Order: sequence, then C-alpha cells, then structure tokens
Amino acid sequence: MSQVPRPGRRADVPRRVTVTSPRTAAARRPRYPALREIDEQTRLGEVYMHSLLRTQFRLALFVCTVLACVIGGLPLLFLLLPDLREVHLLGVPLPWAVLGGLIYPAFVIGAWLYVRQAERNERHFAELVERR
Repeated sequence: MSQVPRPGRRADVPRRVTVTSPRTAAARRPRYPALREIDEQTRLGEVYMHSLLRTQFRLALFVCTVLACVIGGLPLLFLLLPDLREVHLLGVPLPWAVLGGLIYPAFVIGAWLYVRQAERNERHFAELVERR
C-alpha cells in the first residue's frame, strides 16, 4: 500500500527544520566601564568628572549665597526696622544676640544641608557610572 499524502502537504517535500545559532545577538563591542574611563583620565572620564564638579560647585555657590544673604540681610533688617535695635534678649540688645550667638545655628544647619545634598549628588553620580 502506498501512503496517501495528507491534504495540503506534498509527499516529496521534506519537513522544515529551524536552525539556530548559539550566538543570537550581534557582535558586541567590549564593555568599557565608565569607572575605567575616569581612572584612565580619558576624554569621557573628564566629562564625567567635570559634571560632578560642576554640580558640587553649583551647590556650594547656592549654600554660600543663601548664608551671605541671611548674614548680609541682618544689618539691613536692623537698619530698616530701628525698633528691633531697642529689643533686648536676656539683657543683651537683639542685634548683638543675633550676630554673637544665634547666627551659628544657621551656619550649622547650612553645613548639614550642604553635606547631605553633596552626598546625594555623589550617590547619583556613582549610580550613573555603575549603570554605564
């Protein structure tokens, strides 16, 4: 007896086989980590470092500007509101109390905020370098 071909399939056509290669992706360029770029001081490494330095410099300028405005604004405040000069805090005139003691907590808070933000910038930079 001869085999009868199924409908839609010819008897003389071989069955199709899918051939795959173990290399499924195109040839990749060797990975050159950004940390290595920075260590070897290549042009790209310089760009990364300049971006970090620029960010940190901008932060430092911002914090210094805010503190300078607060400190520089105090004499202006006492000049524009002369009644404040007459106020005494624990027997000490208010301008002397503010400039002699109450200004230092502003420095400490400004420094704390600066360090916190600088560390955040550095973490962001490290994540950026590790992602690449």
